[in-house]
Amino acid sequence: MTERLDVVFERQGQELGVGDWVEVTQDRVDLFADATEDHQWIHVDPVRAKDGPYGGTIAHGFLTLSLVLWLGRGLSPRPPGVRMTVNYGLNKVRFPAPVPVGSRIRVRVRNLSVEKVADDAVHVVNQFTVEVEGGAKPACVAEVIARHTF
Repeated sequence: MTERLDVVFERQGQELGVGDWVEVTQDRVDLFADATEDHQWIHVDPVRAKDGPYGGTIAHGFLTLSLVLWLGRGLSPRPPGVRMTVNYGLNKVRFPAPVPVGSRIRVRVRNLSVEKVADDAVHVVNQFTVEVEGGAKPACVAEVIARHTF
């Protein structure tokens, strides 16, 4: 397993890459609202939200979080010989800035740590930072733990 882990450990602490820009549409926000039963006006009522604190509707924070793995697809290399990878959880999540509907977002991925947790498994902790095009602050910063089993 040691040879297989060289790929993971050599990228420890490094930026792994930046994803493509993706537009956040009102349709996507509405579908998320329907799926989660969270129909707060700040997300789904463009008329009312126009006079709200953001001048329009914004994406749910948890919608933004739910997109991080998709936005970062292909940026975190899977070590050779991995039999299975599972989402092990999150260490920390913050939502420093809103995602206005109609804006574009992308993710920046940085490896924070790699830890051997069993003879046949490692935990890889990557930080996913969701940027809003033209924004001063990130919309979401999340530490995601993946468990690779060999």
